[in-house]
Amino acid sequence: MGMSVRDVATRAGVSVGTVSNVLNRPDKVSPSTVAKVRAAIEELGFVRNDAARQLRAGRSLSIGLIVLDVSNPFFTDVARGAEDRAAEDGLTVLLGNSDENEDREAAYVDLFEKQRVHGVLISPVGDASSRLDALHRRGIPTVLVDRPTTDDRFSSVAVDDVAGGYLAAQHLLETGRRTLAFVGGPQELRQVADRLAGAQKAVAEIADASLEYIATDGLTVLQGRKVGESIRERDATDLPDGLFAANDLVAMGLLQALSMLGALSVPEDIAIVGYDDIDFATAAVVPLTSIRQPSSLIGSTAVDLLMKEADASADFTREHVVFQPELIVRESSAPKA
Repeated sequence: MGMSVRDVATRAGVSVGTVSNVLNRPDKVSPSTVAKVRAAIEELGFVRNDAARQLRAGRSLSIGLIVLDVSNPFFTDVARGAEDRAAEDGLTVLLGNSDENEDREAAYVDLFEKQRVHGVLISPVGDASSRLDALHRRGIPTVLVDRPTTDDRFSSVAVDDVAGGYLAAQHLLETGRRTLAFVGGPQELRQVADRLAGAQKAVAEIADASLEYIATDGLTVLQGRKVGESIRERDATDLPDGLFAANDLVAMGLLQALSMLGALSVPEDIAIVGYDDIDFATAAVVPLTSIRQPSSLIGSTAVDLLMKEADASADFTREHVVFQPELIVRESSAPKA
């Protein structure tokens, strides 16, 4: 049995990440630590497992990560978590931004296949199973990220978005709101559909509550602002008193539009709840209530699942990891007076 990076780290009394840096970026490590790690490598007769795997499988030392929107801090945090975990095995992460476009997603899948990456992590736009099946046939393991599945062809890591949507709408209802609206789209995105379904479930439990669905073309600040401007122009009798945005970027756009000109105030006239709990949520003009996802943990767990599959035998059982979301309450949804 060959020695692993962890064995070297234990012998040298350093972290796995430090061993990875000595192997890949020795200039970032102090000379004394480099000497200590290299001594441990020599004592153990360590041969880099990742290099050996590359020679056996003809794969590169890179992992492909395809996200829906690289401008969304949630996916930036997912990528950071994946990158930190991949470094422990001497691997790098190549980031592709599908921009919620299936053609761009397909182009990245093709590119990563040609590069014989060690594996692919993907947050798919729609049903990408045919493209991902092609990767499987080429022996490239694939993990679905931020997308729950019961499909045993793929490992997956996600958050229970139905539960998250339920938490968001339930919170608005508990603060006295009854005329709710869900803002986000397109519904082809599984995350959007699940968050809407959760909100619908919560509203159905309250007899005098209603939920309007306001579709958007994407999950951006600009799309949220456009919806906010249209709400601001409505008659006072037609206003929702609580908005649940499909993500924090949409929520920020809504907040910007509703706060301008002082026509409507948040949360007095309309409460807002977002989703993802990105860092900007706390820094908004009115700090934003949001549903928190463990973004970095999602990224690192995805790499864990990928490495298990890459090293496994043919009868490997794939895993489906589902984290539970958490409601983080701030001023944008203060109780109705």
